[in-house]
This record gives sequence, C-alpha cells and structure tokens, in this order.
Amino acid sequence: MAKKKIGRPTDDPKTIKITARINEQTLEILKDYCERNNINKAQGIRDGLNYLKNK
Repeated sequence: MAKKKIGRPTDDPKTIKITARINEQTLEILKDYCERNNINKAQGIRDGLNYLKNK
C-alpha cells in the first residue's frame, strides 16, 4: 500500500535547504522586516531574493 503524504498540498514545494551565517545586525534587519509584514524568516529571505531578481 502506498504511503499518504502528510501536510497540505502545494503548487510550490520547497525542497531545497540553504544555510547561511549572518551577523546580529543582519538578523535584526530580517526580524524587523518579518515582524512588520507578519511573515516567518524563511519567507522574509525569499522576499529578499525575489527583490534582487526583479531589481
């Protein structure tokens, strides 16, 4: 029997994981942005990368 997937279905699965080291100042910038936009840090990083793409 096939095992069912757990979680909500998505049209945009996030299968790639990236790790980066940042300093305290950069973390504060990210946290402030995420709090203002009511999003998590991963989405804040995606927003920043999309901004660079569209620049």
